Amino acid sequence: MFSFIKDFFRTEAAGGMCLIAASIVALIIANSALLPHYNALLQAPFSIIIGPLAIEKSVLLVINDGLMAVFFFLVGLEIKREFVQGQLSSVNKAILPAVAAIGGMAVPALIYVGINAGDPVALNGWAIPAATDIAFALGVLAILGSRVPIAIKVLLTAIAVMDDLGAIVIIALFYTAQISMMALYIAGLALALLAVMNFMGVRRVRWYMLVGVVLWVAVLKSGVHATLAGVCLAMFIPLRVTVAEKSPLIRLEHALHPFVAFAVLPIFGFANAGVSFAGMGISSLLEPVTLGIILGLVLGKQLGIFAVIYTMVKMKFVPMVAQTTWAHVYGMSLLCGIGFTMSLFIGGLAFEDDGFAAPVRLGVLGGSLICAVTGYLVLRFFTEPAHSNK
Repeated sequence: MFSFIKDFFRTEAAGGMCLIAASIVALIIANSALLPHYNALLQAPFSIIIGPLAIEKSVLLVINDGLMAVFFFLVGLEIKREFVQGQLSSVNKAILPAVAAIGGMAVPALIYVGINAGDPVALNGWAIPAATDIAFALGVLAILGSRVPIAIKVLLTAIAVMDDLGAIVIIALFYTAQISMMALYIAGLALALLAVMNFMGVRRVRWYMLVGVVLWVAVLKSGVHATLAGVCLAMFIPLRVTVAEKSPLIRLEHALHPFVAFAVLPIFGFANAGVSFAGMGISSLLEPVTLGIILGLVLGKQLGIFAVIYTMVKMKFVPMVAQTTWAHVYGMSLLCGIGFTMSLFIGGLAFEDDGFAAPVRLGVLGGSLICAVTGYLVLRFFTEPAHSNK
């Protein structure tokens, strides 16, 4: 299990570097003469027509609805594994990251709402600063090497998993368009079939994927965001098998990690991070939506997570994280403010008006950058190397 965790960290960290690089390239292009070509590429039509079934989207929506469904499928696999046999498999293991994640989602949302209280449209973005980008955060930790104990990496991962679960619930409850009941019925039948397959002990992944495609199309047509189909499918992939077998869920997780880390997330970053700074100034950072996101990520995350952990340890509800100092915990809390992937994703769902795209991207990029730099500095200059990690 420990080797799996190390492999996970290596893949996520390296993927985080690719995500950063792709986002930087998008920013450079968006602020160059190539901007019209960048926009034209993302808005280019893309269609799949099979008999009476037609799916017509722009390239950007294909990425956000299609490729990101694969990302959410992997997230679902990770959530299931963690709850069944991982870091969240018992109340004692789950209590600290669960409560820390709740604090890390609630405080940023409250800060955003406080700043945007007078604008009902802007309030739709309340969940944007609530999520943590695990790939980006682990990318920063990879740069720090032995200065970060493995326990901090595990805790950050557990908080981010709970964060992702919270974000999934938020998307399902608050960012759902008009509902098509017929499509939902089909999705329900697909879920029922997946449940029967799991109960009957079906181990062939290909059958789950076949039903998963039907589920994705039905959810896409239903008005519920299509990426949730990936999470639902993951919940039915078998995890516990006999000793002689390899778990289909673990095999899928291993197979998908490189694809998601080195393809899906960099493509998403390239498609969603490109913001033109033309006409922007310092005052742009003070626009309510942008300021709410920045302060939510920078102040809300660290307050919500660090305060919860500090209180629970001091009240002796949980022991102090092994082989760590409060500087480690504080630096980790700052890194949890890197909300890049999920924050941009929720931002795209929150606002239909393109006029909010630049403020959202500026807020997410600005807040995430501040958290990455400050978290790095705290862990680099205020902690000692963890020699046991070598």
